Amino acid sequence: MISHCTGGGEGVYCGQQDMNHTLRYEPIPASFYTANRDALAARLPAGALVIVHANDIYPTNADGTLAHHQNANLFYLTGIDQEETVLLMRIGENGEHDDTLLLRETNEKIVIWEGARLTEDAATALSGVEDVRWTDVYNALLAEWVPAASSIWLETDNHPRRYTYVQTRNERMAAALRASYPDARTESLYSQLAEMRLVKCDEEMVQLRRACEITGAGFADLLPQVKPGMGEWEIEAILSAAYIRRRARKFSFLPIIASGADTCVLHYNSNHKEVKDGDLILLDIGAEYGGYAGDMTRTIPANGKFSPRQRAVYEAVLRVQRYAMSIMRPGLEKQEYERLVRVNMAAELVQLGLLTQEEVDAQPENPLCVRKYYMHGTSHSLGIDVHDVGSDTKCFAVGQVWTVEPGIYIPAESIGIRLETDVLITENGVGDLIPNAPIEPDDIEAAMAR
Repeated sequence: MISHCTGGGEGVYCGQQDMNHTLRYEPIPASFYTANRDALAARLPAGALVIVHANDIYPTNADGTLAHHQNANLFYLTGIDQEETVLLMRIGENGEHDDTLLLRETNEKIVIWEGARLTEDAATALSGVEDVRWTDVYNALLAEWVPAASSIWLETDNHPRRYTYVQTRNERMAAALRASYPDARTESLYSQLAEMRLVKCDEEMVQLRRACEITGAGFADLLPQVKPGMGEWEIEAILSAAYIRRRARKFSFLPIIASGADTCVLHYNSNHKEVKDGDLILLDIGAEYGGYAGDMTRTIPANGKFSPRQRAVYEAVLRVQRYAMSIMRPGLEKQEYERLVRVNMAAELVQLGLLTQEEVDAQPENPLCVRKYYMHGTSHSLGIDVHDVGSDTKCFAVGQVWTVEPGIYIPAESIGIRLETDVLITENGVGDLIPNAPIEPDDIEAAMAR
């Protein structure tokens, strides 16, 4: 573990004596967030000012809004899951820092319609920040602190897979800051926080293990209930109930419940069809617990029995997954890992009659021909975000959490099979975080027969 590891709040309300009674999950101790701020301050120059905002609550139509989903970096530094929150850090010499947390002030109308928001004391108990104020002082603090700062460090989303063009609250407030203080030198916090978040501390692993446990348990609950004729949406509903019953807040991402030909659609999520006899059902699912994400994929036969061809493809994917887990070690370059998995997958595709040996021999060291049937990568990092920071990391290291998810997709046969689990990288290899989810084809058939 890295040195800052020493040790989430979504609803601590006014008038509560025991804040844990108002949380759906057990929060990480405040000492964890204090240590994260200490580690960040140690990486920044004296005179720096850090500004991190909560995510917006996004509108839908009329007076509707989406549910609030907190900014991952603000949550990582404070454990606060409330809208309009701001973290300000003034960095001194030798990593010393003064932290200020700004909260949305509650009022009588908000209490009646939405419930009260965090008190100053409750926010301190969750985050470890002693100086808690209301957000109405934000502009006055900027007027005092920005001109005195040597540099302004802002939260930016530089994730390599980001493709949306919607402006975030952090981006909007950064633009306003630059307009008001054009001489201020601004820097991005992305690389600093990404490096910190990539290695998971013991406290984080408690939340991640629970998210993965709930993810697998929901799948195990589902298996005996699946049958031809039910809707993909019914499967989604069963999983949602299983997760929420175990104190997950929600799915950690839009669930993929794909049957028949749509098992070959990588990000299918309309979940609108009736499952037919003889179909495969691909379930790419995960539960969120305490702000952390589980992510798992299984592929099952709708009627409870794999056909010979379905089983052959399934077992090929399972062998590739086990191979990938066997080679994932600290120090192995991510790019080399993906190449080795492609070589292993190529041999399986030849055995299945999908590729010829001549096609593979044309690029034996890196058989890109596998992309006809296996077009995505094998692993992405996992944490507060499903596609967490570190997807562009160079090497695996102890304490990182990754998915392992090979797949084979044959549209002409309406066979798409992906198998995914989450693993923690240790000094000796990896540990499976979802051992409670059946994966052997015989075990899946037996569970469905029950």
